[in-house]
Amino acid sequence: QVQLAEFGGGLVQPGGSLRLSCAASGRILKMHDMAWYRQAPGKQRDMVARITSSGVTNYSDSVKGRFTSSRDDAKNTIYLQMNNLKPADTAVYYCYADVEHSAMGTLRSYWGQGTQVTVSS
Repeated sequence: QVQLAEFGGGLVQPGGSLRLSCAASGRILKMHDMAWYRQAPGKQRDMVARITSSGVTNYSDSVKGRFTSSRDDAKNTIYLQMNNLKPADTAVYYCYADVEHSAMGTLRSYWGQGTQVTVSS
């Protein structure tokens, strides 16, 4: 079993910045692809950033140039640096991880509990 814990959400003014972190704990052999999703009320949960085990990232068009994802495998942690935040970024942000538990290579997927990000003046 793996737990994902997100931190760093809060209230910020437009143009401000926040850094989210997601720390995985439990029985982990290797962290594979990890990602950040967000979901606003009444809307679908969408991926905003993804980072592979080798550090390759991709972003949704709405956040390109403003958000940066990174990872620290020694800490089983990923980060999402969010700059120039806009009201449209307001959502619950969720951490996602594909986790390898054994040398067999089987992956299991996990979600964090979510952290609220509110961008408002």
